[in-house]
Amino acid sequence: MKALIHPQGPAFSKVIAGVWKWTSKDIVASCIPAVLEVGITTFDHADIYGRYTIEELFGSVLKDNPGWRKEMQLVSKCGIKLLAESKPEHRIKHYDTSFQHIVSSAENSLRLLHTDYLDLLLIHRPDPLMQPEEVAKAFDHLQQSGKVRFFGVSNFTASQIDVLQRFCIQPLVTNQIEVSLFKPEVFFDGTTDTMMRWKMGLMAWSPLGSGKYFSDEKIMNELNPFAEKYEASVAQILLAWLFKHPSNIFPITGTTKPGRLIEAYQSLFIDIDRQDWFAMLKVIRGKDVA
Repeated sequence: MKALIHPQGPAFSKVIAGVWKWTSKDIVASCIPAVLEVGITTFDHADIYGRYTIEELFGSVLKDNPGWRKEMQLVSKCGIKLLAESKPEHRIKHYDTSFQHIVSSAENSLRLLHTDYLDLLLIHRPDPLMQPEEVAKAFDHLQQSGKVRFFGVSNFTASQIDVLQRFCIQPLVTNQIEVSLFKPEVFFDGTTDTMMRWKMGLMAWSPLGSGKYFSDEKIMNELNPFAEKYEASVAQILLAWLFKHPSNIFPITGTTKPGRLIEAYQSLFIDIDRQDWFAMLKVIRGKDVA
């Protein structure tokens, strides 16, 4: 199942495959066809994943199977510079949203992924030294050259979205942020309100709370009745809880097991009712809404 992440595009699968754990060619080669088969067609990358290695791994598989590119949408992110053996020029972890870095990073992603274009490029983190005009100039250059089709941000606050959108001709089509039942603050601090005002979809990272809550016996005991009611797993009702929100959410599932990606896809067909949505929120907050 695909949907527009913004009225002007692009159309992405409602469940997105996050590749940051796809650390071997075997994993990439087994996961891509398995998820494409069930309709998960969007793959979320970043230049830094695997300490600058995963785009190349993914691209090597794509090179061997060029027909897959027509079936998929590729997302990448740039702007973080890590300390890594392959980057001896980096003296400290820092951000870089200069025109030169955005353009060179996007072009390098294209080279490593063996593709002519990215469907979406995101600024990975808010940069305190960001010059919005320079980011907008980079976006224009990449779009006009046909190298990137759409643009967005990641981990931006409401005000940071407003500032950058003020300078960009293109719509920022998404903000990729951490959100889950266990971390619902963006639903209450104005972030999703601003995104809906700009008609931006929400790409949700760690939509299951990184899985760390699954070992909390008390929380699981309280969530299990909801899973039983909807004849689903706890993971599925956690994703269904996100889908209920009106901010057009696209969860990113970062697993190396195709079966779990398929299970995530099936959560699209679970419609949690309004009172259960608030009851699940109460499980985590420990109290009713005001």
